[in-house]
Amino acid sequence: MPGPGDAPPTVPALVLAAGGGRRLGGRPKALLGLHGRPLVEHAVRVVREGGCAPVLVVLGAARDQVAATADLTGCTVVANPDWAAGLGGSLRAGLAALPSGSPAVLVTLVDTPGVTPAAVARLLAAHRDGAQLAAAGYAGRRGHPVLIGARHFAEAAAGATGDAGARALLTAHRAELRLVECGDVAVPDDLDTPGDLARWGVG
Repeated sequence: MPGPGDAPPTVPALVLAAGGGRRLGGRPKALLGLHGRPLVEHAVRVVREGGCAPVLVVLGAARDQVAATADLTGCTVVANPDWAAGLGGSLRAGLAALPSGSPAVLVTLVDTPGVTPAAVARLLAAHRDGAQLAAAGYAGRRGHPVLIGARHFAEAAAGATGDAGARALLTAHRAELRLVECGDVAVPDDLDTPGDLARWGVG
């Protein structure tokens, strides 16, 4: 427990970066290039600049190649050997690896290059204001990143199956979820097709 005058505990980030890019011809999304560097580095920079610490990166497809190619200095790398079964396994692995006492976690996806530090900072501010579940909103529609308070960790892990991620948790607690509008500072697009890569200049 922090004492009087102590800074509150920081909120860690989970960067889910295990996917194999099946719809992109089997190119792992973590290794796609953005501004000359692997996409996973961009995701790590965004959550750090937004105020998250520490940063955990969940890797799966081409894990050794990603670890050797990307600069993940200061990150905790979490292996998801069952990455092919979907996003849910990566979320479970990441939640299990969180430092003890984490008050919440910010979950982001490696293939959302339009997420910005400003969006991350808004979700962290919502948590400081009492939110235990929050998600970036884009014109009123839920998107990424998502913030999950510690009291929901077990339920989030239990509901993370296949490609569902935190969907079951957020649906079950719809009334509690705080939607934090981020459409003025971020873009919710994900990278699923070659056309998506072309639009973002990712290769």
